[in-house]
Amino acid sequence: MKLLGRKKDNQDVDSAASEKDAQTGQDRTGTTAPKGKPTPKRSQAERKRGPVAPAPMTAAEARRRRKEVGAPKLTREEKKSERLTRRADMSERREKMMAGEDAYLLPRDKGPVRRFVRDVVDSRRNVLGLFMPAALGLIFVMLAVPSVTVQRLLSPAMLVLVLIMVTDGLIVGRKVNRLVDEKFPDNTESGWKLGLYAASRASQLRRMRAPRPQVNRGDKVA
Repeated sequence: MKLLGRKKDNQDVDSAASEKDAQTGQDRTGTTAPKGKPTPKRSQAERKRGPVAPAPMTAAEARRRRKEVGAPKLTREEKKSERLTRRADMSERREKMMAGEDAYLLPRDKGPVRRFVRDVVDSRRNVLGLFMPAALGLIFVMLAVPSVTVQRLLSPAMLVLVLIMVTDGLIVGRKVNRLVDEKFPDNTESGWKLGLYAASRASQLRRMRAPRPQVNRGDKVA
């Protein structure tokens, strides 16, 4: 009877040990590969873990990420160094954008077609670029001279100015679309969008255009 009792006890102990091993093996499956299978590569583990978050673009975003991961707070010198590094990076990115590097441009400015449109606009003298200075001048005169006669004269002058600018914008848009069709016959962008893009750039002062003009006035754009 004692031998039978011992056998039963041993079976109970063995079953408890096997259950414990099963639980341990089940817990380890999330971290290590089971027996008989190769250990997963680092790239596979990274794919399971998920994509890596991009670098923070602002100081507030960097502080929020440090709080989420529980990283220690930066010292004053480290904050200053991080701020200077971020400022230098932003300045470098802006300079490359102003130079016309396609990787740093806004989506509306990317592509060879948009670059060609900018060159066409920058190579000509645009009456449309005088709209803002002329409009501001007329408004200043209207406010500085409180005369009914002067205001009556300025109102038609403002209307004539608007008509001139609209006419010049249409001329620029038609010219740009004609040259784009000749140079890029496979272009699928609508003429309305290209014309509006050209007119909006032509309405800006040359020194305020972004990206910076890459051609001089009077240059032949081919």
